[in-house]
Amino acid sequence: MGIAKFNYRGEGSLKNWVSRVVVNEAIDHLRERQSVTFADTIPDMADEELPDMEDIPPEVLTEMIGRLPANYRMVLNLFVFEQRSHREIAQLLGMKEVSSASIFLRAKRKLGKMIKDYQNKHKT
Repeated sequence: MGIAKFNYRGEGSLKNWVSRVVVNEAIDHLRERQSVTFADTIPDMADEELPDMEDIPPEVLTEMIGRLPANYRMVLNLFVFEQRSHREIAQLLGMKEVSSASIFLRAKRKLGKMIKDYQNKHKT
């Protein structure tokens, strides 16, 4: 996806195009390193809500996300920050839609545990 393929479509189009390039390059890089594995089933898990995060500094939350396994981080970022559907994520990453949902739930659970642990450690 070279710069020659970029078409200006108004304010924000360059940012969206660059974001897309970065996401695709990150996905390609992880695929080449074969550091991402995907499951084909969703385990039985309650859809738990994340605990309240208002008392957690943004840099701490960013560090927690950085500690997630690469595939968890990728799906979480695509779903939450890029606002991609599980169908889009599955197509981008070459997996089944159910795998994207499963990985997201696992990432959410693991991040929730890190948040609760942080909050328990820093109770005032």
